[in-house]
Amino acid sequence: MYDVMVAWETMQLDDQPEVMRDFAEIWRAADKIVYSNTLETPSSARTRVERVFDPEAIRQLKSSAVSDISLGGPTLAAHAIKEGLVDEYHLLVVPVVVGGGVAAFPKDFHLQLELLDERRFRSGVVHLHYRSP
Repeated sequence: MYDVMVAWETMQLDDQPEVMRDFAEIWRAADKIVYSNTLETPSSARTRVERVFDPEAIRQLKSSAVSDISLGGPTLAAHAIKEGLVDEYHLLVVPVVVGGGVAAFPKDFHLQLELLDERRFRSGVVHLHYRSP
């Protein structure tokens, strides 16, 4: 996931839509933690590499955060969900079936969610916003 997202660090956005410029600004300003056993040195600013996911360290980070924390990647998401660290879910349902892949939700795990909002896009994509009670 980091290899995909790090492109926002240096992407030229002069002729891109405002939403892309906004996201690049958010990415570049954010403090980032990359959980990896293989990445030696990050190629983005404000980034550190951790070898092991430590739920207690994330709990402490959450308790001291002054803004939202987001995470990306299915393996990391599964760990955070299983540890009860995720308060809200923003899911994008894309009308394409690919099959396979890495599951973002932990296996043999059940969690009841409360729907906060939904939005349909002309493309057929649906955004679902849930809260963990």
